[in-house]
Amino acid sequence: MAWRCSGSSNEELVDNLYKAGIIKSSRIRDAMKATDRKFYCLPGSDPYEDAPQRLGFSATISAPHMHAHALEYLVDHLKPGARVLDVGCGSGYLVGILHELVQPGGKVVGIDHIKGLTDMSISNLRKDKHSALLDSGAIQIITGDGRQGFTSAAPYDAIHVGAASPSKPVELIKQLANGGRMFVPVGTYMQDVWLFDKDHEGNVKEEKLFGVQYVPLTDAPTA
Repeated sequence: MAWRCSGSSNEELVDNLYKAGIIKSSRIRDAMKATDRKFYCLPGSDPYEDAPQRLGFSATISAPHMHAHALEYLVDHLKPGARVLDVGCGSGYLVGILHELVQPGGKVVGIDHIKGLTDMSISNLRKDKHSALLDSGAIQIITGDGRQGFTSAAPYDAIHVGAASPSKPVELIKQLANGGRMFVPVGTYMQDVWLFDKDHEGNVKEEKLFGVQYVPLTDAPTA
């Protein structure tokens, strides 16, 4: 069971995920070890528990095993120099891991519609040794409607969506590079993770993976 992967430190948490076979790639293991989850969780939470943690703003950071699953499905597209979009970037945790995987020369864009979360992401990434990457634009955090992606940095070799799209995310598929892959939960009450793969001629293949329960992609709150 995934909760048994919890640890007393970031290294122990990641090692437990690796021993359990949830993390299979040594590249993912090393990238997750290099991105300490304590920087991306609120004070008083348990960053090394293999469970979601509240972030405020009606948002959570996903359980580490869910991030590991997503990374395993995307890892072949997370190569040095790759461009990646993280939709619903939350506290910035996965952005940090993704950037470890696409170095040297890669770029990661995180987007969230809640400014409090994007401000949190930037602050957390700076605490976790990423100030120079933010300043150079190698990591870019955007406040905006993630359902529309971020065309200015497209196309993307990999897109991760951390909240459920109610239907097929057509606009995000358009922003996939030829040869790219997207990992996205789709549905409302009942949700499934889907992979969308775009071949080198631009044809799209769809594959349903497994059932999940994610928070939905939503509009930004209004005053």
